[in-house]
Amino acid sequence: MMNAPQSALNLSALDIAKELAKQFAQTAAERDKAGGNPKFERDLIRKSGLLSLAIPQQYGGQGADWKTIFQTVQTIAQVDSSLAHVYAFHHLLIATVQLFAQPEQYQQWFEQTAQQHLFWGNTLNPLDKRTTVQQVSEQEFIFHGDKSFCSGSIDSDILLCSGFNAADQLLIAVIPTQREGVSFLGDWNNMGQRQTDSGTSHFEQVKVYKDELLLNPGPLSTPYSSLRPLIAQLIFVHLFLGVAEGAFEVARQSIQTQKAWSKSLAEQAIHDPYIQKHFADFYVQLQSVRLLIEQAVEALQAAWNIGEDLTEQQRGQVSIAIATAKIAATNSSLFVTQNIFQVLGARATTAQLNLDRFWRNVRTQTLHDPIDYKYQEVGDWVLTGKVPNPSFYS
Repeated sequence: MMNAPQSALNLSALDIAKELAKQFAQTAAERDKAGGNPKFERDLIRKSGLLSLAIPQQYGGQGADWKTIFQTVQTIAQVDSSLAHVYAFHHLLIATVQLFAQPEQYQQWFEQTAQQHLFWGNTLNPLDKRTTVQQVSEQEFIFHGDKSFCSGSIDSDILLCSGFNAADQLLIAVIPTQREGVSFLGDWNNMGQRQTDSGTSHFEQVKVYKDELLLNPGPLSTPYSSLRPLIAQLIFVHLFLGVAEGAFEVARQSIQTQKAWSKSLAEQAIHDPYIQKHFADFYVQLQSVRLLIEQAVEALQAAWNIGEDLTEQQRGQVSIAIATAKIAATNSSLFVTQNIFQVLGARATTAQLNLDRFWRNVRTQTLHDPIDYKYQEVGDWVLTGKVPNPSFYS
């Protein structure tokens, strides 16, 4: 069992993610049926040391590059996309603070996160305007209302929250999850991503202080700060690929001992030409996504390294690379997770195996924002050369 930070284990981040995945795989099918909060597994992630990957070394973190972070997400997603989701969003929230604020503000948060293995939860959701913000003094604000799709909020230690003031301005803050007035309805009961705790958070006259608001440079205010949604989109791409890889591997292993269909000229399923054709199709699609992801990650890392000098056009080129990868990952993950049943047959549909969780998870997560608009962005760029305008979804 994993019970010590990475430095103590002397393992690479990817090695640790693989060890976690082995443990998660043993209970993933049953936990998917149960839903609810995976407290035990989240604590294993805390103890693993991986929560400090995205934190710069000067604040006690590991300062990992994006390739490493995304690889750990993809590895966990191969067996449990719910845990991969909340784990990935933790790193997204760390990046959000880096992009929307300044070191003198976030230094303490990052140091505490690295030292205490704190888990960050998301209550941002800029499309849900039910949480309002009222300024009651120069230094104090009141957040009040509900917020939906709050992935990883339950059992988190720190929350990234948001609300709109009377001028319809989006304000984002970082607060302790245990702040008085914060509660969670636990109403996430969807067909997929069942252990992401993506339900409703409630803010009952929650006090937020000015130094907890991310105001400099603030949300999406510069091309560099606008990398935040692109990181989120690339997280989804790695989740989709990881789930598809997990389904592919389950199917590949399961088919090894199966007999071929009665009309086949082959005795074993692995020698049946139709089965071979299906697996070749799976492989080609997954390999295509891997190559597109590699290009997208390289583009994001280059933009991240440029920092505040990033131009709008440079940022736009990254968005096109990621949108392209997302289109491919969406289509391939849905195709693979649906069609593993075509090669495994009726026995694969037993509730005990719960193999439909792979499809349910990607079908749920791929609806986060409409893929049609990724097609539109890429098509517009192909035909006119115009890159997408930054938003929280592009």
